[in-house]
Amino acid sequence: MKSVTLAASLVVLAGCSTYSVPRYSASAETVERLRSSAPATAKVGTFTASGENRSEITCRGVGPIKAADGETFADYARKALASELRMAGLYAEQAPVTLSGNLDQLDFSSTEGRWDIALTVTSSNGASVTKAVTHKYPTNFVGEIACNTTAHAFMPAMQDIISALVNSQEFPDLLK
Repeated sequence: MKSVTLAASLVVLAGCSTYSVPRYSASAETVERLRSSAPATAKVGTFTASGENRSEITCRGVGPIKAADGETFADYARKALASELRMAGLYAEQAPVTLSGNLDQLDFSSTEGRWDIALTVTSSNGASVTKAVTHKYPTNFVGEIACNTTAHAFMPAMQDIISALVNSQEFPDLLK
């Protein structure tokens, strides 16, 4: 009886994995765009999420995809924007403008291989910009592989949404 209980426990535990999203890394293209088009410095304030502000999302019942360092996905987006501004030399704690944000949508399909992200960034000057992207990536039929791939695809998906924001015609208005 003990061996059956042990075997059942091992099967249950073996089927549960955790998939961590990599830490954000600034995009050279986005940094260059910021350097060439941003009119002023800014600091980054609070980021929230529509609905629940999650730090993990279950993938195929195999296990959770977790944001880096135990933070929420909204905090991940906040750190991503701050990282891009820092790399471009445009982040300043004493800046007169504060950018805050809201993750309007955050969803994925590990079956189809896509992240769907919508983000609204609002300036303390009253201007705001909303952007949405679908980031596609190769996936796999096997849940373990697909969920791992999905977790690793989140960082480039976040780079895409930050790039869409920075490349929008309205972005310089956020910094005025």
